[in-house]
Amino acid sequence: MKKIEVSPSILSADFSALCKELRLCELGGADYIHLDVMDGHFVPNITFGPVVIKSIRKCTKTPFDAHLMIERPDKYVKDFISAGADIITVHREIKVDIKSVLRKAKNYGAEVGLALNPDTPFEKAKEHMDSLDYLLIMSVYPGFAGQSFIPDVLKKIREAREYIDKEALSVKIAVDGGVKHNNAKDIVDAGADILVAASAIFSGDVVKNIKDFKNGKI
Repeated sequence: MKKIEVSPSILSADFSALCKELRLCELGGADYIHLDVMDGHFVPNITFGPVVIKSIRKCTKTPFDAHLMIERPDKYVKDFISAGADIITVHREIKVDIKSVLRKAKNYGAEVGLALNPDTPFEKAKEHMDSLDYLLIMSVYPGFAGQSFIPDVLKKIREAREYIDKEALSVKIAVDGGVKHNNAKDIVDAGADILVAASAIFSGDVVKNIKDFKNGKI
């Protein structure tokens, strides 16, 4: 069975008990913690920034993936890495020089990812693929939790998988948005390596929900 990695998105966690929630994620075997950073400009919502990340860094040793849904990640890369982010993921749709942002994050010691909105074709990521550690394929439009998975995104996952394998790249494909136990098999079969899930993990037994994803009980 293909190894499935899981990245719980704390957007659906209990923010009054984040340390406890992160420890449960660790117990469940989470491979990453997904941090949805929103600025109210790139997406119509505001979440949290480096201060919160720094405060919860002590709660777990699990790597932090800072998914920067912000207009100017170039201005804040160092702050997020200093706060404890291990991975910096930026959006292809931003209007700043993506190559320079990725390079800056690498220079500060982080791994890097590139996120694609549902309506952004995989073609737009190709020029950056040899610089990436992760490709984050959004299966909902970013900004709010609780949206339904967009099935058409499966074609993009397959296209990305085929390209990565053909070019022998060591880029992992993560899928984020509406990921549930009843659609995870289709996502993994399409070529995903990492499942990013929010409500599917933080509703009910966190440890069991993560283990079910990882053990292929999907």
